[in-house]
Amino acid sequence: RTCNLILVVLDSAKPVTHKKIIEAELNSFGIRINQKPPKVKFIKREQGGIDYQQLAPQTKGMNADVCRSVLKEYKVSCATIILREDITVDQFIDVIEGNRAYIPVLYVFNKIDAITIEELDILDGMPNYVPISSQHEWNLEELMDTIWSKCNMIRIYTKPRGQIPDYDEPVIMHSESNPTIEEFCNRLHRSLIDDFSHAFVWGRSAKHQPQRCGKDHVLMDEDIVTLCKKT
Repeated sequence: RTCNLILVVLDSAKPVTHKKIIEAELNSFGIRINQKPPKVKFIKREQGGIDYQQLAPQTKGMNADVCRSVLKEYKVSCATIILREDITVDQFIDVIEGNRAYIPVLYVFNKIDAITIEELDILDGMPNYVPISSQHEWNLEELMDTIWSKCNMIRIYTKPRGQIPDYDEPVIMHSESNPTIEEFCNRLHRSLIDDFSHAFVWGRSAKHQPQRCGKDHVLMDEDIVTLCKKT
């Protein structure tokens, strides 16, 4: 439930019913695959009854009466509900439960060497999938690139003063959080930011090469950073 990506490895020569079974198991554990959290604001209150607002037309079964019925089941008598998108009743229940995990899933179809081109074309119509052959090491590069992209990871290279950048062991960060130099320092060691003065940055986030930056500078993939301490 705390991972960034789930890999579901399936045998290309066997029925895709295995995929449905795994999806049902994940759903029963509160994991919503390849979904975003519904744009619903739910705030419990001590008084005032149910304040139901919908900012988008509801075509999937949600309305004020359904909302009150669901909240009654959960013994919620006072709350503010704001629907900012068209959702299903099940999605609304997920919001009320508040313990759902929304995790992307990548389907890896192994043993593509055992199926025909026509069968591979059928699999190609599925979203979020990568065909591979682990035995023959086919398409493993695409698998790695897709994993990297799905996890929204970026590489930041360190460069000690007067030395070449360390390209062998980059610092891995997530681009969704718009990582700053301060977060980069904390990833290396919590005490670094206490002595931080400024940083020199080479790469796509720098306006010129290098650029002198403060701790709030947002880093991008494959940036090179030199940290400078206070004197």
